[in-house]
Amino acid sequence: MEIPMRDGVLLRADLYRPDTAEAVPVLIRRTPYGRAGSPGGASVDGLRLVRSGYALLVQDVRGRFASGGAFEPYWHEAADGADTVAWAAGQPWCDGSAGLFGRSYEGMAALLAAGERPAGLRAVAPHAAGSGFDEGWTRQGGAFQLGFVLYWVLYDLLLSGAGLTGPDLAEVTAAVDRIDELYADPDAVADLLDRLAPYYREWLRHPTGHPYWNRAAPRDSYPSINVPVLNLTGWYDIFLAGALENYRGIRRQGVETRLVVGPWSHCVTGGIFPQRRYGLAADERELDVTGLHLDHFDRHLRGRPAGAGPADPVRLFLTGADEWRAFPDWPVPGTEEHVLHLDGRRLTPGPAPSAPGSDVIRHDPADPVPTTGGATALPGQFTGGDCGPLDQRAVEGRDDVLCFTGAPLTAPLTVVGDTVLTVYVTPDAAGADVTGKLVDVWPDGRAELLCDGIHRLAPGAAPEPEAPGAGGTPTPGRPVAVTVRLGAIGHVFRTGHRVRLEVAAGNTPRFDVHPRVVAHHTVHHGGDHPSRLLLPRLAGG
Repeated sequence: MEIPMRDGVLLRADLYRPDTAEAVPVLIRRTPYGRAGSPGGASVDGLRLVRSGYALLVQDVRGRFASGGAFEPYWHEAADGADTVAWAAGQPWCDGSAGLFGRSYEGMAALLAAGERPAGLRAVAPHAAGSGFDEGWTRQGGAFQLGFVLYWVLYDLLLSGAGLTGPDLAEVTAAVDRIDELYADPDAVADLLDRLAPYYREWLRHPTGHPYWNRAAPRDSYPSINVPVLNLTGWYDIFLAGALENYRGIRRQGVETRLVVGPWSHCVTGGIFPQRRYGLAADERELDVTGLHLDHFDRHLRGRPAGAGPADPVRLFLTGADEWRAFPDWPVPGTEEHVLHLDGRRLTPGPAPSAPGSDVIRHDPADPVPTTGGATALPGQFTGGDCGPLDQRAVEGRDDVLCFTGAPLTAPLTVVGDTVLTVYVTPDAAGADVTGKLVDVWPDGRAELLCDGIHRLAPGAAPEPEAPGAGGTPTPGRPVAVTVRLGAIGHVFRTGHRVRLEVAAGNTPRFDVHPRVVAHHTVHHGGDHPSRLLLPRLAGG
């Protein structure tokens, strides 16, 4: 069917309805990836929604597949989503109430539409959805997320749904086939992207915080969202930070919000990675993600009582313990700062070491530190081969990676919340990337990656204002304090395990190489430069 937008563009959608003559609520999924697949998307059983008494409307967004208009990522989703909701809620087969749901881009489109407060909208369920299109989507810590963005544009946006044929389609197909080469030399595909996806160049040109990004962002919609929101995400999802920001930002408005975080990456949702199995309870299907959606929409579109799940609004899978726990909020109440200082090659609790120390790391753009697991969305994402809790020992053996390791734990250490590294660095005059990884070292030596982050220092760029000791512009030969947000975790370090921190000058191809010349950076610790790792420890956890 065709649905008219306010500017006259027609967007096409498929409608699934229960076998009844009565008007029913409608659930809407708006997607850039084609409505021809599973109607509920990757995580939700769409036909189960229909069997449960909902109409299901699945729509191609503007300029994708069969829908009219030109596709420009992000900017039309608020207005088009609101128009679609209002149209659907006014149809005779609908009882006037509607819900929005979807994964990834679809989830962010749902939040943008909710910010328009369309007539009939009663609830939203964004899954693995970020909070903005600059930081956390296109960039992280100021670094361009080359691995995800380049592959997403070539594979997901151009290879299908863009209407390419002939030589253009053949050129895109060839580019996807040699994606590893393009990660090493992304400029080789610049002309192709300028011709077929000009928005990619705009993303490169406009850094985090540039006015270009002010056209739309879920975080800007928080004050306008007035319907309950169910947020789902994973500890290894590339948009985890954004999903947590969505939960906090909407909850601050006094709107009912719920949060579920599992041991999942963007595409691995069964809790099974090549090197780590979290157990049957970790599987999205065992958790019954479709049932969570139904409970959410039943309560807010139909006025039915809540199901039998936890009363607390936050439900987290604690890795290490490998179990689900319910909490009253996020950030989780009852945590306290657990500070570990970099001390030689150790991580030590208590006061900062008085003796100064330093290490020099060499950055070689021809042999950058390789991406090994973490919250990635690279070509192997569907099998977990390049994401999640991979063993870091091979990377740790490189001479351009510094490892700082704590003593074996004499009791379990439960960490729930955002982990932060503050490290003093004398960067090369050409600029620097400072990366950090939080690792759980098992008694057998396995070094399991939990989370990681990056902070980019451009030549002459100022460090983060909140970084202790930071002030002014980095001066060649002088250290600056750099804050690296490693990410959020819900993890139990078991007795006998050790906490490890890795510090390096890159993580490629997850992030683009910077600088593009050989560089040397000095990492300081102790004395006047108390580099430290901050973990939110759950008291009594």
